[in-house]
Amino acid sequence: MKKKSTIAKGNLLVAEPFMLDPYFKQSVVLLCDHHSEGAFGFILNKSVRMNINELLDDFPEFESEVYYGGPVATDTIHYIHNVGELLDESQKVDEGIFWGGNFDKLKFLITHEMLKPENIRFFVGYAGWEADQLKEEMQSGSWIQSESDRSYVFNHSSRDLWKNVLANKNENYSIIANNPNLNALN
Repeated sequence: MKKKSTIAKGNLLVAEPFMLDPYFKQSVVLLCDHHSEGAFGFILNKSVRMNINELLDDFPEFESEVYYGGPVATDTIHYIHNVGELLDESQKVDEGIFWGGNFDKLKFLITHEMLKPENIRFFVGYAGWEADQLKEEMQSGSWIQSESDRSYVFNHSSRDLWKNVLANKNENYSIIANNPNLNALN
């Protein structure tokens, strides 16, 4: 039976528990945009184990971990943050969650300590879908959609995010999320 779900910007896409795709296995993706031509977002829970200063020259000293945003354009850096009112050219994703913004202003905010590591997440690459591709993946059951929450985006340990989002969906998902055999797959 095919699942019906409205795909919405700002929601989370949670990889179904038995997904084997190495890029998305046990991943949680923040969907930043969705329209007739496609969709894109960022994987929230796959660290590249690097600091932003290791990837960018001429960037203020800033203790912020970098995450693997997805397999598309892995030579690009993106960021989501919660200071859209301060960072010009930011795009609102959801309440208290913004994508991008003026890079020079970002550096200014960091230099003047108006933006802290807990306000921002950096990503290498992004997850992208062509027109109708995400809809087809949703219908086939590859993704479980969940409402976003700022705490998922900015305050959760990336190691436990997949499990936590599933556990908060409902009791059935909680049982799956806490299955030690599945957690050993990660």
